[in-house]
Amino acid sequence: MANPNDPRASQSDRDLNRDPITGAPGSHPVGVGLGGASGAAAGAVVGALGGPIGALIGAGIGTVAGAAVGKDLAERVDPTGEAEYWREEHTHRPYYNQQYDYDSDYAPAYRYGGEARYRYGDRAWDATTETELERGWSNARDKSRLDWAMARPAVRDAWDRADRSYRVYDATDRYHAARFDQADYRDPQANYEDDYRPAYRYGTMARHQYGDRAWDDRLESDLGRGWDRVKGQSRLGWEKAKAAVRDAWHSVERALPGDADRDGR
Repeated sequence: MANPNDPRASQSDRDLNRDPITGAPGSHPVGVGLGGASGAAAGAVVGALGGPIGALIGAGIGTVAGAAVGKDLAERVDPTGEAEYWREEHTHRPYYNQQYDYDSDYAPAYRYGGEARYRYGDRAWDATTETELERGWSNARDKSRLDWAMARPAVRDAWDRADRSYRVYDATDRYHAARFDQADYRDPQANYEDDYRPAYRYGTMARHQYGDRAWDDRLESDLGRGWDRVKGQSRLGWEKAKAAVRDAWHSVERALPGDADRDGR
């Protein structure tokens, strides 16, 4: 399967006929709530969308989608999508050794790094964290032939990608939550947490993953076909969700370094 994140992928590979977020058949992103923000915190998020958040998105993020099932909880990046991403990407990494297999050797390391970032929450990768992860590798490695020295770069790679993902979605969640009451497309019978947040996240990820495409009728139709797979518990049909998806798409577009807004606004 071609990796839709790879700039060498064809236009057909980047279209959303497969899973609209990961490109993998049958993947199901899972998410729970991170909560909103107000006052100074919301203002800081607005600023972040114009600066560092663009660099984070540009560096690559995974998928956190679906409706909230609880507040103030850490969220998992879609494990199926991450496995497919690293399957395609790992051969391009400087530590890749062709003597080792993805499924048996590298996949456990990527999985370990991503899950560790989820378990550790906002804890930074530092000497203490690394020591703990090294101790745990013997249990996590399964059949991997990689010792810790060889596994460490892949573990760190997956940790860093998950960290970017959580930081991006945390910031964009708060950004859109702070603006939600003023959204002219808001359905008064729907709420931000359960109904609209999945739409904002969908737009955020789509703009990152399909940034070589402009928002047009074809893209809107492609994204519409994928909405039911990522909406989680959202009660919104595509006709009501698409305005929020587009809003998030253009918010990301404006935040990306050197990338002008294509919608003319």
